[in-house]
Amino acid sequence: MPLSYPVQDFDSPFGHFNSELSDSDLRLSAYEILIGACRTSGTRPLTYIPQSDKTISQYKVSTADAPSPPPSLHRSLTSSAASKVKRSLGMRSGSTKRRLGGGESAGNKGKATVGELVRVQLRVTEQTDSRIRRAMLRIAAGQLGRRVELMVLPLELLQQLKSSDFPNQQEYEAWKRRNLKLLEAGLLLHPHLPLNKADAAPQRLRQIIRGALDKPIDSGKNSESMQVLRSVVMSLACRSFDGSVSETCHWADGFPLNLRLYQLLLDACFDVNDESIVIEELDEVLELIRKTWGILGLNQMWHNLCFLWVLFYHYAATGQVEDDLLFAANNLLMEVEKDAKASKDPEYSKILSSTLSSILSWAEKRLLAYHDSFHSDNTESMQSIVSLVVTTAKILVEDIPCEYRGKRKEVNVAHDRIDTYIRSSLHAAFSQASSSKHDFPICDDGICLKQKMEKVKASKQISSHQKNLPRLCILAREISELAFNEKAIFSPILKRWHPLAAGVAVVTLHSCYGNELRQFISSISELTPDAIEVLRAADKLEKDIVQIAVEDAVDSDDGGKSIIQEMPPYEAEAVIANLVKSWIKTRVDRLSEWVDRNLQQEVWNPRANKEQFAPSAVEVLRSVDETLEAFFLLPIPMHAVLLPDLVTGLDRCLQNYILKAKSGCGAQNTFIPAIPALTRCTAGSKFSVFKKERSQITQRRKSQVGTVNGDSSHGIPQLCVRINTLQYIRTQLEVLEKRTVIQLRNSNAANANHFADGTGKKFELSRSAFVEGIQLLCEATAYKVVFHDLSHVLWDGLYVGEVSSSRIEPFLQELEHYLEIISSTVHDRARTRVITDVMKASFDGFLMVLLAGGPARAFTPQDSEIIEEDFKSLTDMFWSNGDGLPTDLIDKCSTTVKDVLSLLHLDSVSLVERFKSLLLESHGTSAKSRFPMPPTSGQWNSTEPNTVLRVLCYRSDETAAKFLKKAYNLPKKL
Repeated sequence: MPLSYPVQDFDSPFGHFNSELSDSDLRLSAYEILIGACRTSGTRPLTYIPQSDKTISQYKVSTADAPSPPPSLHRSLTSSAASKVKRSLGMRSGSTKRRLGGGESAGNKGKATVGELVRVQLRVTEQTDSRIRRAMLRIAAGQLGRRVELMVLPLELLQQLKSSDFPNQQEYEAWKRRNLKLLEAGLLLHPHLPLNKADAAPQRLRQIIRGALDKPIDSGKNSESMQVLRSVVMSLACRSFDGSVSETCHWADGFPLNLRLYQLLLDACFDVNDESIVIEELDEVLELIRKTWGILGLNQMWHNLCFLWVLFYHYAATGQVEDDLLFAANNLLMEVEKDAKASKDPEYSKILSSTLSSILSWAEKRLLAYHDSFHSDNTESMQSIVSLVVTTAKILVEDIPCEYRGKRKEVNVAHDRIDTYIRSSLHAAFSQASSSKHDFPICDDGICLKQKMEKVKASKQISSHQKNLPRLCILAREISELAFNEKAIFSPILKRWHPLAAGVAVVTLHSCYGNELRQFISSISELTPDAIEVLRAADKLEKDIVQIAVEDAVDSDDGGKSIIQEMPPYEAEAVIANLVKSWIKTRVDRLSEWVDRNLQQEVWNPRANKEQFAPSAVEVLRSVDETLEAFFLLPIPMHAVLLPDLVTGLDRCLQNYILKAKSGCGAQNTFIPAIPALTRCTAGSKFSVFKKERSQITQRRKSQVGTVNGDSSHGIPQLCVRINTLQYIRTQLEVLEKRTVIQLRNSNAANANHFADGTGKKFELSRSAFVEGIQLLCEATAYKVVFHDLSHVLWDGLYVGEVSSSRIEPFLQELEHYLEIISSTVHDRARTRVITDVMKASFDGFLMVLLAGGPARAFTPQDSEIIEEDFKSLTDMFWSNGDGLPTDLIDKCSTTVKDVLSLLHLDSVSLVERFKSLLLESHGTSAKSRFPMPPTSGQWNSTEPNTVLRVLCYRSDETAAKFLKKAYNLPKKL
């Protein structure tokens, strides 16, 4: 039994065949023509010349009048030499084991002959062959020396064979119907010359054939019906283009009948048991078949075209298992190309166009998706098919007249088509990969896609990490593998026709994946691990693809610029950066909201924890730390680049915390009362009324204090906790910065040291805000203690009335209590700062009492010693026997007080002279006649006129009173 293949249907490129003759009928008719052509006799018969004496395409005409030698039909198979045709077509030669059809053997009849082989190949039975040979002998005997080209063979056979030559009448009638239909096909349906509508012969022949099919015709030699039939047939067969009667009969040389018959004869070149194999006796069989050219109206050009189609058809229809057929067709196509250039025959151009179009259509279906058809094991087939397509396309475009191809001449046929195949197949491969449910839909070692998927499905050895990867990550990796395999397997083949084959392939893959990636990016609303994985995979894929394109284009004219321009960058890193920035903004906004919400509820309780700072500080630092840690856990390649954005956002949050922590606590100026112009006034004085002025000072101080002490969260212990809180965060921030540098270095960031050495972004805003905040809170605490909490013993008690009876001791006792609170509450790193500010506030308050204490106070030079003793007691409290503030710090801060105290020792006359002298220095000679009022600057100094004037104002002696009355119209008495 012949081997079975997945036969592919092909429309015949030779044109539509209208006859009702089946392939079996045509095959038998073709065999009859072959026997007739080989059995012809005459004075100059065609004879077989051994291959050693001629080439396969040569014929020798005998000049002998004697009977012909044994025809080539009977040549023994055992004498077959190596096939020259196979060698010329690039096919392998070797012995082929063959069965002579259905187990039939020629061994019991002697040596097998070429004729016997052809009979078997054409599936003709021995009985039919014997009957045909008898008929041919009868024809030869009746028409001695007449060539077969001068006969209408079906007509002769109808006359020579009788019903007695057949096993039964039914077979005889079928045989007659076949020959009549063959005459109809050759003379009426597909004639060599177009029929003349004015000629009655065609209509007459149709009537005869129709009648003979209804009622069997008498085929006797002398019967009237046969005489009529012969007359009509010969009149049609012997027509010529110029109207004369031709000696040659044209009954089987019309298109496409002749090509269909010849195709069936050429089928004999293929093993009847395996139609993908060309027989070893190819030369001998072709030698016989060529004898039919005269009858069929063919020549070498037509033979090349028909044989090309037959070779191609058998390759395609038998499952593409025998590459020899493809190689042979490819080589024969080169001969066809030469024929096409030389031919001027319109019929040939038409059939050539149809044949090549059929071949091109089949081949392009494979090349438009060559990843499904080819792999590393059949690249030779692919190369042959590509070559076949390119040559075919070139012939169709360049060598066939326009009316037969219907398209304009292309610029570069090979380049354009290969470009199309690459893009199409890569699109198809990508579509399969992106739509596949399997993890590995793309080739990685030359195995085609379907085989690969089956292989993976069978193995089921996929890592758990692989299973958890997003689809686009898997796709990116597979597309990268596809690109590298394309470069290794297919591009070297296609580069012969397209210099940038690999570049076009990766451009296509880049575009396909880019479309998927853009859809994915458009759906991302926030940063997720999957999003980062996909974008990083896309970035790696793009780098791989670009590298392939660059390497492929290194020798091109433009260095690959045109290819690179076709690949707009994915900008995956920019997308990642934008997502990370969005993530940073979300985290920072969340932290900022938390700061606002929690600081509104913070009570700044000293007993909240043993460190005596606010619990919210721990939480805000924890949030900052967690945010930084989460940032470094992001699988991104640009930590160092985006860290400044995150730090800046966190820095603003901490700055906001600081601002809210010190908000409402006041400042130094909040607690210091406004200094009056002078403190010795009467009701009618132009310098205002002292009592009213003092009342206003007291009222202003109380209102100012009320704004900062409306609740217990602004008490001295709470202010200390705020100081501790800022100090704690400031300290921990340094630790956080060091940890950030370590994390940055662990992330392999190239510029990690920029953050460490200060050239990168640190917590700059909050760092300066901490310094300012702590300073403000320390001053606010100090001046609140002195000017608010101790105002009753300082402002309202110290030196009121007699100096000796209202000294500083009560103030010191209560101040000591506050210093104990501060010392036990404030962190040691800020304690000195707070106590120093308390000392400064105490000194400012002491001076305020001496220089702006109001009419309840008056000082004599003798009081200066008591005042100095009190001030020393004040400084000793801060020195605390060496356990307090450093002596040099106390001395530095007490310089102004001591300078002012030096004025208290002076008598009033000396004070007046000093004051006048200072006015002259500052105002010139104009001060001699009129004493200008010196402005109150608050910068107390023994050389500052306003300070000296204020000391005079607190003298209750006659000298001071007269001067003040005369100079400024101030009252004589306090």
